[in-house]
Amino acid sequence: MPRTGHAPNLGPHPGPGTAIFIGDFAMPRGRAFWTHVHPVHQLAWAATGLLRVRAEQGTWMLPPSLALWIPAALPHATEAEGDTVMRSPYVDPTHCPAESVWTEPTVLEVGPLPRALIDHLVRDDLPADARSLAEAVLLDVLRPVPVATVSVTEPDDQRARTVARSLAADPADDRTLQEWGSEVGASERTLARLFAAETGLAFGQWRKRLRMRAAMPLLAEGLPVEAVARRVGYASASSFVAAFHRVVGLTPRQYIPVREG
Repeated sequence: MPRTGHAPNLGPHPGPGTAIFIGDFAMPRGRAFWTHVHPVHQLAWAATGLLRVRAEQGTWMLPPSLALWIPAALPHATEAEGDTVMRSPYVDPTHCPAESVWTEPTVLEVGPLPRALIDHLVRDDLPADARSLAEAVLLDVLRPVPVATVSVTEPDDQRARTVARSLAADPADDRTLQEWGSEVGASERTLARLFAAETGLAFGQWRKRLRMRAAMPLLAEGLPVEAVARRVGYASASSFVAAFHRVVGLTPRQYIPVREG
């Protein structure tokens, strides 16, 4: 898997006085940038594909409908879950209005207008007044959306870790903790205690979050909701949609809107 410990090489900056620079580059599936920081704010966004961004505050899976605001100097890592084109605005804090700054990682909606503005700002031949206007409008139209982190912590205990890794490989596996206990040599109560203590979540909550994380790349690939539901362990599309909304904060179709045409 190709990786680097540094931020990507973003190429030449458009010029002095520019508030926003767009890093525009391809990230093949599995390409990752280990934990790094930027001296500027970043709006981690992929025009195509699916980005995974990790920070101390959580992990987010970002389709083209969503972006993550990463404050300057905040350590984070980025990985392409599929073949991805990253088109990420980097915002100079000295040119950014205070009301446009989030101090924590924040998921933002990328609808048609922000997308068009980002695509417009990719150009390096814009007159200064046109660029300044587009930068101001982009910062003004960014809106947070209530998307939860999909962080899933792996337990330290070997018995609980065996269960966790088996479920990561097959999220549809519906065995109970009692059934898992017979396989790994621990009681149901012991496994329940280990998951709660070592992941911060009850086993049922942990498995739901794991399933939603597994569902996201499948949704991004364009699989029907019914097929995704079966692959991650739900008997019906409706039960999967309800669970996705409870865990993530959006429905699958809000998370990855169906594009017309």
